Amino acid sequence: MNPLSIECDVHFTKHGRGRKELEAGAEPLAPTPGRVPRVARLLALADRLERLVRTGVVKDYAEAARLGHVTRARISQIMSLLYLAPDIQETILFLPRVERGGDPVVLHELLPIAGAADWTKQRRLWRRLGEALGWRERHAPGDRPRASPDYSSVRRRAVGSSADSLGTEFRPWRRLLGAHRPLSPRATSSL
Repeated sequence: MNPLSIECDVHFTKHGRGRKELEAGAEPLAPTPGRVPRVARLLALADRLERLVRTGVVKDYAEAARLGHVTRARISQIMSLLYLAPDIQETILFLPRVERGGDPVVLHELLPIAGAADWTKQRRLWRRLGEALGWRERHAPGDRPRASPDYSSVRRRAVGSSADSLGTEFRPWRRLLGAHRPLSPRATSSL
């Protein structure tokens, strides 16, 4: 009789009270250090809300505000990020992760840029903002940052202003914005 052997990758996962469990597959990679800047998350949220309204899952922005437990004015601020030039949007989405301290760019600094109708003027204002924040090497909009901005010299305005109080804003939308599964109209009625 020949013995049968099976080879596969396994790893242990830790659970509460020191309990370990054997799971199939290679060990997952450690999460990337730092966090995504808030304006990048807001821009992604604006894009997702726009698609939800366009496809009819959410009736309008007022309904999105009710579902997210925020004001309609706050939704307007978030949605105004879609008026930025596409290359500026791409640059915001690829801002480097923040490992400590404040975000390099905050929403109230982007709103005047988004308010400019001309993309050339927006790009000029974006460059000025980068220079004011003390970025060492200014990357062109549309390119990934080649050098990490120097955030150590940036002095933030007082924390706690209405533009910075975004702490719990994403929680109510978690189910609505779940990217891993499509959202049906029936799912929004339970929110």
